[in-house]
Amino acid sequence: MTLFQCILLGFLIVCAVSVSFSKNLLNSILIYMSYSLVMSILWVCLESPDLAITEAAVGAGVTSVLFFATLKKIQAIRIEMDKPKEEAGQSE
Repeated sequence: MTLFQCILLGFLIVCAVSVSFSKNLLNSILIYMSYSLVMSILWVCLESPDLAITEAAVGAGVTSVLFFATLKKIQAIRIEMDKPKEEAGQSE
């Protein structure tokens, strides 16, 4: 294994651990997206471009969009974005 692949594997481990400790759902989705992108880079390094394209399209693309839509549907994103507005309204 090259040094670059070892660094990517280390980053995958960091992403996997940090997703499980993240309290914010939006941050968890962003970490998951970065995990999928790094995994697709690793598939390219392992000379498997078909898996790399699938991982990038499904893992970082479609699944993340579905997660964002779910957060919007359960109003988890709107609540976090409305908090600064409510605080600004109270100070006036």
